[in-house]
Amino acid sequence: MSKPDTVRFRYNQAILVAAVIAFIGALPLANARGYLLPVLLVPLAVGLWAWRAGTDADARELRVRALVGQRRINWDQVLELTTDQRGRAVARLDDGQQVSLPAVRGVDLPRLVSATGQALPDNAAEAPGQ
Repeated sequence: MSKPDTVRFRYNQAILVAAVIAFIGALPLANARGYLLPVLLVPLAVGLWAWRAGTDADARELRVRALVGQRRINWDQVLELTTDQRGRAVARLDDGQQVSLPAVRGVDLPRLVSATGQALPDNAAEAPGQ
């Protein structure tokens, strides 16, 4: 259960609905022959990923969650929060690594920073390209 001061970013839940529909649609195919049963694993994996994957942020750390496992990153390890060419958020760490933040877009960065309890500088609130 998340604390009230935790900011959660998740993918659109329409992906989960699509996975359920695909699972139901794959049932007749999987029932036709026994060797086609693994076909059901694809929509199941997509549904689990859509439900679990994302980024959680609070005053202490970032948690990057995937289908299996998660990575905790303390804020003191983060040098910069930026975006890539596709507009997705990326955290540049003090050891030179760049970590893509699932479900966080560039426009979500002010909300992500607000989870730390720190204020953004005035010029950082402006939209890129202005």
